[in-house]
Amino acid sequence: MNKLILALSLTGASAFVAPTTTSAPMTQVQETKADLVALQESLPGPPGYWDPLSLAGSTILSQWGLTTEEENIGWWRHAEIKHGRVAMAGFLGFVAQCTPLVSGEHGTLPYRGYVAGVTPQEQWDNIPLLAKLQIFIAIGMLESYGEGAGSPEGYVHYTKGGQPGYYPDIKGRVAGQIQLNLYDPFQFGFRSASPEAKARGLKAELLNGRAAMMGLFGLLSESSVPGSVPFLSKIEGFPHYSGNVMIPFEHDFSLFA
Repeated sequence: MNKLILALSLTGASAFVAPTTTSAPMTQVQETKADLVALQESLPGPPGYWDPLSLAGSTILSQWGLTTEEENIGWWRHAEIKHGRVAMAGFLGFVAQCTPLVSGEHGTLPYRGYVAGVTPQEQWDNIPLLAKLQIFIAIGMLESYGEGAGSPEGYVHYTKGGQPGYYPDIKGRVAGQIQLNLYDPFQFGFRSASPEAKARGLKAELLNGRAAMMGLFGLLSESSVPGSVPFLSKIEGFPHYSGNVMIPFEHDFSLFA
């Protein structure tokens, strides 16, 4: 099982993770539905442009004059890129949690109540509530920075013409306590890449993010309903979970108990 999981992690790293090359926010971007069609048609593989619910078109808010088509499209584009990034991290995180290096015995316990040899979902259940809240607070801080909290220099919100998927530099924030940027933390020069390289990288990230969203839900589905994903069901010792991943605080408290 461990060898198979490790093999999956190696293929996942190459298949799902690409440098997230985004464009500088100084350039105003106002995408229309025609731009979305052109983008999708430029990507390899099916299904082409597909929007049966007309999400890229006018909405109730735009009909009321509260948003424009360009703002609506900017929001959807940024949301897809962001969810793809989270899914890539989640896929590799699930795989890593299945390896002895992470889920095995530790000389120093990672947290109070740590139990070795359990599934990734059980690892989450075992984390103390206060530690979970710290994780969510950290995520909220990163999310607020990504939305332009503090008005970083040159930042333009993605609904106002900014580049969808762009994440501003955060090094030096929180009175200097943050010492690395979330994007390109080791300064490999992704921001200074050519426009062509950035465009290729963003397309690769978009495809990898979509694949990762499907892959992550495949892992969670097989873990919750054995046999639901035939490929994964053939892996001996695949971790199964009897809880509900859609109730992340099920073991901490309940609003309906």
